[in-house]
Amino acid sequence: MIDDQPRMGPKAAEDEVPLATRKIAGGLAMRAVVPNAITAAAMCSGLTGIRFAISGMWREAVIAVILAGVLDGIDGRIARLLRAQSRFGAELDSLADSLSFGTAPALILFLWSLNDMTRLGWFAALAFAICGALRLARFNAQIDVKEQPHKSAGFLTGVPAPVGAGLALLPMYLWLATGEEMFRDPLLVAPWTALMAFLMISNVATMSWTLMRPRRDVRLGVIAMVGMVFGALLLEPWWTLVAICAVYLALIPYGWIRYARVKRQRAAAPPPAPRDVAPHVLR
Repeated sequence: MIDDQPRMGPKAAEDEVPLATRKIAGGLAMRAVVPNAITAAAMCSGLTGIRFAISGMWREAVIAVILAGVLDGIDGRIARLLRAQSRFGAELDSLADSLSFGTAPALILFLWSLNDMTRLGWFAALAFAICGALRLARFNAQIDVKEQPHKSAGFLTGVPAPVGAGLALLPMYLWLATGEEMFRDPLLVAPWTALMAFLMISNVATMSWTLMRPRRDVRLGVIAMVGMVFGALLLEPWWTLVAICAVYLALIPYGWIRYARVKRQRAAAPPPAPRDVAPHVLR
């Protein structure tokens, strides 16, 4: 017996379009297990970052969260490739994202710096964890909503949870790169954490992968640049992460300006002409 109802699976990005899959009764194919197993691995990686932070292993804690982000980025792609998407996978992915990119970074930052501010530091960590969960809840609630102005134009609404987690850890990158204690100051880390929490739940239009389409004459250069970035991550990981965060932060106002231009073009465009509808005939 074959179920042809459309189902959703793990997402690699919020602008990903779900595909319909089939589920065969009498057993579960391994291709349906692989994407969810990767999602579970991402969740375990993010939570293990908390364990490293409790032990004071800050480098390992950051790497664990980054690894969770990498796994989260490929589970949806693999699900689409294997045509193994499911509603279970979609729910598991959101729960894993909430833990790996909301709870884990909040606790890591609290143990690393924010605990020196007692109550205010804990409130900043709480704000980040809650905003991460709220963002994912908003995304799930809008899955079946057809009218999404940002998504229809190729933009995202707010900063995605994995990116928000990476940006929130920027003071740790700077501290690991320089050893300067000023980057560990809770008076700096707390407002930064709160700002990243706000960006996750904001309505600011941000760039998505669908908008990044290099021209054919520069694609080889883009491939070379990606390879060089990967090499830089191996040689100077913390400074490279700082540079990646700086580039993304610079793209936020650019995305806002570009979406404002799209809104003006939509407002100036004439409304579509109504179609001729034949009169309904009762039979």
